[in-house]
Amino acid sequence: MSTRRSFLGQSSAVLAGATFAGTSWLSLAQAASGATMLMRKIPSSGEAVPAIGMGTSGSFEITPGGPEYTALKEVLKLFFDGGATLIDTAPTYSNAEDVLGPLLADAKLRPKAFIATKLSGVVGRDQGLAQFQKTLKSLRTDKVELLQVHNLGDWKTQIALARELKQQGKIKYTGITHYLDSSHDALADVVQQTKPDFLQINYSVTNRGAEKRLFPMAKELGVAVLANRNFNDGRLFNQVKGKSLPGWAAEAGITSWAQMFLKFALSDEAVTAVIPATGKPDRQSDNLKAGFGPLLTAAQKQEVIQLVS
Repeated sequence: MSTRRSFLGQSSAVLAGATFAGTSWLSLAQAASGATMLMRKIPSSGEAVPAIGMGTSGSFEITPGGPEYTALKEVLKLFFDGGATLIDTAPTYSNAEDVLGPLLADAKLRPKAFIATKLSGVVGRDQGLAQFQKTLKSLRTDKVELLQVHNLGDWKTQIALARELKQQGKIKYTGITHYLDSSHDALADVVQQTKPDFLQINYSVTNRGAEKRLFPMAKELGVAVLANRNFNDGRLFNQVKGKSLPGWAAEAGITSWAQMFLKFALSDEAVTAVIPATGKPDRQSDNLKAGFGPLLTAAQKQEVIQLVS
């Protein structure tokens, strides 16, 4: 991801730290234009969520109190000022939940947040329940919006637990996740069998395997989709190094390759939200801009695929 900085447009850099009367330049621009972020509905409920979310793996695994912690305060402010709400985390992302919880609480942002967390690396109901209770404590909340069974681990037991917690009102939605192409079929089998509210899977310009079976199945069964690894762990930026954006990019409101890659993912109607992780305010501002303006046509998506290949 370190190469991304060279691809951010000058306007994104200006947006990074600039505030006026406590409001980000991004939100001021939105207010002036009347623009609102793209919203997608969760099929099982009809509730709409903003299409640009945020991950916490790596970016929130930091030492509280240092400069990275201060930067995360601005990252979260920009995120919510820009109209976003969905934050994906996990108890196995080191101390990410212990960092996220106090940041949201101190800024009084928890009521605005749609928190998606996970049952991760546990076996058996007791371990799963204990982990979930610790997650609530770390996040400084009494419930979360989405609880996902991470990477299909002990999925039968953990999905049953998630459904139990949903009945108790401790969570609003259930989900299942993975991040590897090699696990798409296994994930699809479980989704077909269990019909969760959400599935989370990797999807990017260069990793489009989810289009084959998972996306059509999600649309057929009414399952929301969170797309992770949208930048292919940063490798996409190396693949476009030295390349200019297509001539039509400006017409789609795209000023950086990061926005292009996020819009590419969102241009599949099966995708409910993308969840790029960042701990840097300028990158957060840049990511959020992908939630505004038109999405890519089929022809434009094909051109991006050719540019990156």
